[in-house]
Amino acid sequence: MAYIEGHARDQALLLPASVEDYVAADSPVRFIDAFVDDLDLGEAGFHRSRPKATGRPGYDPGDMLKLYLYGYLNRVRSSRRLEAEAARNLELIWLLRGLRPDYKTIADFRRDNRSAFKAVFRAFVVLCRKLDLFGRELLAVDGTRLKAVNNPGRNFSRDKLARYIAAADERLEGYLAEMDAIDRGEDGHGPGRSGALAAKIARVRERRQAQEAMLHELNASGESQISLTDPDARAMVTGRKTTVGYNAQVAVDAKHKLIVEQHVTNAGTDMGLLAPTAGAAKDALDVEQIDVVADMGYYKGEDIEACEANGITPFVARPRRGSAIANGRFS
Repeated sequence: MAYIEGHARDQALLLPASVEDYVAADSPVRFIDAFVDDLDLGEAGFHRSRPKATGRPGYDPGDMLKLYLYGYLNRVRSSRRLEAEAARNLELIWLLRGLRPDYKTIADFRRDNRSAFKAVFRAFVVLCRKLDLFGRELLAVDGTRLKAVNNPGRNFSRDKLARYIAAADERLEGYLAEMDAIDRGEDGHGPGRSGALAAKIARVRERRQAQEAMLHELNASGESQISLTDPDARAMVTGRKTTVGYNAQVAVDAKHKLIVEQHVTNAGTDMGLLAPTAGAAKDALDVEQIDVVADMGYYKGEDIEACEANGITPFVARPRRGSAIANGRFS
């Protein structure tokens, strides 16, 4: 029995297939196209939303936004991957009408329009509200940790810096004592064996000065940590290990599991983030009362009270207590 065979690659077609035929009528890419075309990109804050009369034409920010939204929807975030997909992905070829921006243009667009992306998300929430896609009765709030481009070895807290400075002092004391012993054992014509040790002392002192400067900076700013590569990133526990990154908070409406509110913070835990996250979602939904569920990591008395005062009824599990407290032996 023969196999199913495709067309010969070099066969000429009298009626070439249209790209339109390769995109299903219910494909999400058609929504992306219509949604972006309906946006006022200038009001949203996108650069070059009005083309200049002179100079070399640039890419329409609407086309670039469509490319990014498609990438986010399909988990393609790398600028180089997006460049490749624009040349081979039929849905993207349809969406961009054959445009193929290079990876640098794609990366620059994201860098130059960070704040404008937030306006796009708000416009999407407004559209979902108009289409009655939100139940507007129950929210679920949760967070996820996002790893930053900052090695844990380049993140410092006050305690960490204090330990490093104390260790440097101890090493310096040992090096100096060793150098004194070398000097006493050498005669005037010795080979100068203390030279290598002096270089070590200089390096330790240099690192110690840098650590002291960071400690002074922390004390002056009131911050709890300092990160050298990504200044806004903070060390936080993820599972059983510590990573340097961010804490992304999301509020989801229960009806169709659509995100209503999202923001990124560098808070190390979720405690204290329920009221602001649920409050922003309540405002976006434009309701007077709403229920919200969250895990025990959000449990904080002041936060619960703030939710209730804002018309939000929180359902949050209490943290597990030790057996002594649970049995009433301690208040």
